[in-house]
Amino acid sequence: MADDRVVPVILSGGVGTRLWPLSREGFPKQFWPLVGESTMLQETVSRGTGPGFAPPMIICAEAHRFLVAEQLREAGVAGGRIVLEPAPRNSAPAIAAAAILAAEENPQALLWVMAADAAIKDVPALHAALAHAAAAARAGHIVTFGMRPTTPETGFGYIEVGSPLPGLDGASAIASFVEKPDAARAAEFLSGGRHLWNAGMFVARASTLVAELERLAPELVAAVRAAVDAAARDLDFVRLGPAFAEAPSISIDYAVMERTAHAAVVPADIGWSDVGSWDALWHASPKDAAGNATHGPVSMVDARNCYVRSEGILTTVVGLEDVVVVATEDAVLALHRDRAQDVKKLVDQLRAQKRPEAGAHRRMYRPWGHYEGLIQGDRFQVKKILVRPGEKLSLQKHYHRAEHWVVVNGTAIVERDAERLLLRENESVYLPLGCVHRLENPGMIPLTLIEVQAGSYLGEDDIVRFEDTYGRA
Repeated sequence: MADDRVVPVILSGGVGTRLWPLSREGFPKQFWPLVGESTMLQETVSRGTGPGFAPPMIICAEAHRFLVAEQLREAGVAGGRIVLEPAPRNSAPAIAAAAILAAEENPQALLWVMAADAAIKDVPALHAALAHAAAAARAGHIVTFGMRPTTPETGFGYIEVGSPLPGLDGASAIASFVEKPDAARAAEFLSGGRHLWNAGMFVARASTLVAELERLAPELVAAVRAAVDAAARDLDFVRLGPAFAEAPSISIDYAVMERTAHAAVVPADIGWSDVGSWDALWHASPKDAAGNATHGPVSMVDARNCYVRSEGILTTVVGLEDVVVVATEDAVLALHRDRAQDVKKLVDQLRAQKRPEAGAHRRMYRPWGHYEGLIQGDRFQVKKILVRPGEKLSLQKHYHRAEHWVVVNGTAIVERDAERLLLRENESVYLPLGCVHRLENPGMIPLTLIEVQAGSYLGEDDIVRFEDTYGRA
């Protein structure tokens, strides 16, 4: 009997630039808890977990593979596949890869494609809309979800709803797709009742998607199929081949939805937000009696309708209205809420100035845990390193620096040339320049240590790896 469970396909390739300084290339918004206790990715995965759902397929960048794997592990999700893009190519190539991979096992697989970074308040209503979309998809349609607009939003595309599809409750034909409108036209759409926000969520059989992509975008499918044929499969990871980078960078709307005769829409009223800006996050967040949404150590006096977030330091606001203040470990952003879309301009400016804060956090995530820069000076720097239980760093050496390690929590096994040392809390080890070394956490709790580096060059590229559990040697 064919497996007719819904396969969640989660697109996790976005950067979320408009949520800087929290969301950056190294750790974008889908990996942060923005509207709840779980991260956006974990919230998205949870909506497609349970009876009637197959394990998910996550499409993400190579650099984020261990972040995705760790967040799935934390959420208790097993059996999912993580598909790694060698280069970002927009939604159509990503969806094509998912459809081709799913069709290898079951051409009739029912795919539910969604972004990893949207917020949805009413999950039962979402599942009710999914049931309508699945029925239409089983009948051969490629179904998109249209969100009922609540404001005259100019930052979204719209879908004009056509006639109801015979015999398919809740599904309609699509009369037209509309690009992002100006304010006057968006107000007309809101009052008219025939236009829905285009949320970028789709349901279709793998065979239907592949057939329409082959018909409408044959060059794209050829590149993606070559990438799938050359893919390296390693545990839960599928590393697409280099041909993927040759696929046209195009959205699924342009490649298929606006041109296919099989498009359909299911209207949905589910409390959806793309959380695409700080203003959108303010709208999606719980608020106090004065309309303020806060996160972290925040104190406010006579403030109204503000979003204030701190990832560590005490952040205070007095007498302001309609502002956003965000404090991270290395950057502070302050803006009026109606300028939320302009954060992208700011990030572009920071990139032009070659500011590292534009794309990287002070905390850098690795497959074994993370490290965080604390102090940097002339010929020295200090880092805090956390290694998860059972994990270990690569066997390595450095040409230009020596290192001192001090264990502050947990237990460490340190290889230093021919030696193998066991270090406990408050014990330390010196690693002279050029020695071959490795760090391992054999314990049941995270290992935390302070690393002091000293030398003529302290860049992360001064690493020669001899052996690595994660395939980086």
